[in-house]
Amino acid sequence: MDANKKWLSIPKETRSQIKNNVYCTNCNDAVAIENFTVEDDKLGIVMKGKCQQCGHEVIRLIETF
Repeated sequence: MDANKKWLSIPKETRSQIKNNVYCTNCNDAVAIENFTVEDDKLGIVMKGKCQQCGHEVIRLIETF
């Protein structure tokens, strides 16, 4: 639950930019993430979901302090 609080504490515009800038190793490009969850990590929070273009699994670390 802490991960969700951290995610929601990020300004809405910034969250939108982050969601649209996740690297997909299959597409070899920055893509949008969909169907994602957020989880706590020792460095911040981790977004785990699917690439909007190809459906490949993607992960994005967001460092929080």
